[in-house]
Amino acid sequence: MKQTFQVTGMTCSACSANVERAVKKLPGVEHVEVSLLANRMTVDYDPEKTGGGEIAAAVTAAGYGASTGEEKAADRQSAPEGGSLVAQQLAAMKRRLILSIGFLIPLMYVSMGHMVGLPLPGFLAGYENSVGYAMTQFLLALPVVYVNRSFFEVGFRSLWHRAPNMDSLIAIGSSAALVYGVFAIYRMGHGLGVGDAELVHRYHMDLYFESAAMILALITVGKFLETRSKGRTGEALARLMDLAPKTATILQNGEEREIPVAEVQRGDTVVVRPGQRIPVDGVILEGSSAVDESAITGESIPVEKQPGDSVVAATINKTGFFRFEARKVGDDTTLAQIIRLVDEAGSSKAPIAKLADRISGVFVPVVIGIALLTTLVWLFLGQGAEFAISSGIAVLVISCPCALGLATPVAIMVATGKGAEYGILFKSAEALETLHSVNTVVLDKTGTITEGRPRVTDLIPAGEGGESRLLAAAAALEAPSEHPLAEAILERAREEGIAVSEVSEFQAVSGRGVTALLGGRRCAAGNLALMQEQGVDVSRVGEACDRLAAEGKTPLYFAEERKLLGVIAAADPVRETSAGAIAALRALGLEVVMLTGDNRRTAEAIRTRLSIERAVAEVLPQDKEREVRALQEQGRRVVMVGDGINDAPALTRADVGAAIGAGTDVAIESADLVLIKSDLRDLVTAIRLSHATIRNIRMNLFWAFFYNAVGIPLAAGAFFPLFGLRLNPMFGAAAMSLSSFCVVTNALRLRGFRPLSTADHAGRQGPAFNDNNTEEDNQMKKIIAVEGMHCQHCQASVEKALSQIDGVESAKVDLAKKNAAVTLSHEVDDAVLIKAVADAGFEPGAITEKKGLFGR
Repeated sequence: MKQTFQVTGMTCSACSANVERAVKKLPGVEHVEVSLLANRMTVDYDPEKTGGGEIAAAVTAAGYGASTGEEKAADRQSAPEGGSLVAQQLAAMKRRLILSIGFLIPLMYVSMGHMVGLPLPGFLAGYENSVGYAMTQFLLALPVVYVNRSFFEVGFRSLWHRAPNMDSLIAIGSSAALVYGVFAIYRMGHGLGVGDAELVHRYHMDLYFESAAMILALITVGKFLETRSKGRTGEALARLMDLAPKTATILQNGEEREIPVAEVQRGDTVVVRPGQRIPVDGVILEGSSAVDESAITGESIPVEKQPGDSVVAATINKTGFFRFEARKVGDDTTLAQIIRLVDEAGSSKAPIAKLADRISGVFVPVVIGIALLTTLVWLFLGQGAEFAISSGIAVLVISCPCALGLATPVAIMVATGKGAEYGILFKSAEALETLHSVNTVVLDKTGTITEGRPRVTDLIPAGEGGESRLLAAAAALEAPSEHPLAEAILERAREEGIAVSEVSEFQAVSGRGVTALLGGRRCAAGNLALMQEQGVDVSRVGEACDRLAAEGKTPLYFAEERKLLGVIAAADPVRETSAGAIAALRALGLEVVMLTGDNRRTAEAIRTRLSIERAVAEVLPQDKEREVRALQEQGRRVVMVGDGINDAPALTRADVGAAIGAGTDVAIESADLVLIKSDLRDLVTAIRLSHATIRNIRMNLFWAFFYNAVGIPLAAGAFFPLFGLRLNPMFGAAAMSLSSFCVVTNALRLRGFRPLSTADHAGRQGPAFNDNNTEEDNQMKKIIAVEGMHCQHCQASVEKALSQIDGVESAKVDLAKKNAAVTLSHEVDDAVLIKAVADAGFEPGAITEKKGLFGR
């Protein structure tokens, strides 16, 4: 059983490690994952051996608070609007900060103002007023201590449970400064009583009340900035939640009724008017409209919807009125699942984060030991109590492992939110981390590289009447057929506005095709074997059919009264974005492998067309899994992309499984990553985002470790004997707060991540290709090397100069490759192209020529 708990009182990664340890000790607990950033704990446990109450009690016994996800949801529902947990934390932190600064300013004036020439009130000036001077500081420090009492409550409680954390360091450091200050007051009182002016003078300037208050105030500043930054990491999730409408209009007993979305039931008839957001997932019953699905798919062009089409929650009805049947409601809607995946991924731990947690778990007790040792060593060396205690306090306050604990989770949360913004759902932080290390991409063909449904690509008429007659006869013959390619022909006929005639004496010839009477004339449609049986001469189209077959297309022959009408070729067309995506994957240094159950000839044609390194054809589902396993046994790290049930075993086997969003539920459940827009370019974006995230985390961890590696020796006074360098506890507290703020701010830089533009993908794609037999296949293309280009302005200048030449249909510049690809409608002399580039202010180089990919 898996259950989520809300955990309170955690302030650093040592806290999360302590909570994890406490819960893991319980019988029946299989897995524990604690998120410091989300204040959440997910526990997998056997309900027969332990329960939620025992788990919450274990967290409480460790010095923290715990409540179940259900209690959290109830609290959230009863909370006022805008009263989110982060907002409440931020408001409380702001109040603490204002009060802390309000008392700290007069405290600093009293304690240090005279050092810069500021006057002190007469009753505080002079050695005779030393006790009043010290007591004033003590009284000003007490409110700062009180408003920040949570540091002491949590810190000492954790220390009592032998699980010290960041708050323990702060509590010990501040308490030591306060206790030493009180001790100094008594010593000054004694000196005044016995007339020992030297004793009074020594302790008069040896007070640490301002240090204690400053430590607490500065750390509160850091916590405030940290909490505000953490709130920003959840903006993507908040935006997703805001997409869902709050109410829905349903039809009951012939009357429209507006109800909360939570009350919509499966099977209800929902009414949607223009401009309204669709409240739940369903299927249109009546009416039609254009629906803006950009919130879910990222596709900016509205999609036309008719009865029988599916609609998704949070999309916008743009034009028409329609009614639909609710199919997925509540937590089953696509939007709810997206929100859940983003939330879980942002709260989960990457392996690199678990390493930081383990280090933090032992870091705090080690630091306390170092601080104690530092104090004792300096006392032994005769430096005096002031020097020794301040060095120990400095070690405590500079060593708080906040930065270490925040280095990974903030970056993970920002990255998963950014991925969701671009239609990429990481189902766990581990998937996000693992993706950066993959070196092999395995792609399923059907539905992933291709569109997943056949389409007519070529019409080759051989008789009178041309394409129209051929298509009309083909549609009539295929209308009663159940052949997979029949629908493609009928769809093409509908597009051309051709009416489908009825046939008689329809007969399917197994493994060959069909025969029927059309207008009283005997017609046949099928493969070459059927034509040969019918005695139809197909020699005139033999060369064309060989070419079609070589391109991976399926030629269908049509004859009337033993005379060939022509050939129609159909194929599952390659997605428009696949070529650019595969080129971009290869540019990232990844090996691309295609798996397909299709025949070898078709697979080889697509492999060659898309410049894929290797294609494995005629594979069964278990073969796909075996191929992925074989690659892994060779030491490869594999990401597998698929869309069907037959891809599920391979998706599960791969290091990272990526499901196409339009695929089956089984494929999506088996995957670690979902590409909602069914666009392979999003895989490129996901890999780039993974690289950027890991780079950011490593940077954060480096600075967190480097900061402690330098800060602790400096605070302990290791550089004092040689260089006279030591660290005041106040500056230590400021540095600690600043380090946490810098780590969070650095992680937030990921919010600026952007995917490659369409132009970037096109630039990587190389020569365009087209499944249809069009003029583009025979267009001349020239690639011109161009030196001296450095920016987008250079790119635009070269493209403009080349596009203005007569005969140039288009010009695309690739800045990375330093060349321009020019598509020509007719021959243009190389000298003209070279002159245009030179006149634009750039240095032209060699020119290479090539025909369109199918016209070579």
